[in-house]
Amino acid sequence: QAITAGFFYHTARLARGGYRTVKHQQPVFIHPNSALFALQPRWVLYHELVCTSKEFMRQVIEIDSSWLLEVAPHYYQAKELEDGSGRKMPKKAGK
Repeated sequence: QAITAGFFYHTARLARGGYRTVKHQQPVFIHPNSALFALQPRWVLYHELVCTSKEFMRQVIEIDSSWLLEVAPHYYQAKELEDGSGRKMPKKAGK
């Protein structure tokens, strides 16, 4: 949660075809060298974006979406952070 408090604006959620940043809905992807590349968690926090063939997130950790509302209520609204865990995800996506 401490890292989330510092980098709350660098978050993305799993969507169809990859990840989208929470605020701006920009398509981003976990860098293939990341340990989380195969796991595809629903919510991630990243340190930097690297633009090569796609916009890749580097230094990625998994977070809980409820942490964002705790550490940054001035930045996020509850409806932006709806988990969507009731929605179907592709097989092997979003543990």
